[in-house]
Amino acid sequence: MSLNRKQLVPGKISDVFRFFENPLNLERITPPWLSFRVVSSTDTTVQLGTRISYRLYWKHVPLHWDSRISAYQKDICFADEMTHGPYRSWYHRHLFRSVEGSIEMTDTVHYSLPLGPIGNLVHALIIRQQLESIFDYRKQAIEEIFGISDT
Repeated sequence: MSLNRKQLVPGKISDVFRFFENPLNLERITPPWLSFRVVSSTDTTVQLGTRISYRLYWKHVPLHWDSRISAYQKDICFADEMTHGPYRSWYHRHLFRSVEGSIEMTDTVHYSLPLGPIGNLVHALIIRQQLESIFDYRKQAIEEIFGISDT
């Protein structure tokens, strides 16, 4: 299963990348209904090997999520992999590139759910739509943070 999103953000690549390499900024771009919190991080900015622990709630059920930064190239990309959490696997690549005076950010998420066919059914009925909703919120939050308007 995968999810792909692209978004243009005004600014310099170093400034945009700096925002996303700070684990605490995840709280700013995650929907409030998830009550998402960074519990701990081995580094104040992501780098290869950084480990981050999160707490969130899904339908009032507390979930613990641990991830590790498995790829990192300053001002180009980084990837986080879930090492413990609700998915069987989760790999999220963040790519940044300059495009005509803006920064194109590409999120590519590859994931799978536990429980085989039951997990696939839950994905089709609930999870896919919820992930889309989370990334829709994220897009709007990024637009507000970076001062993007439709006017």
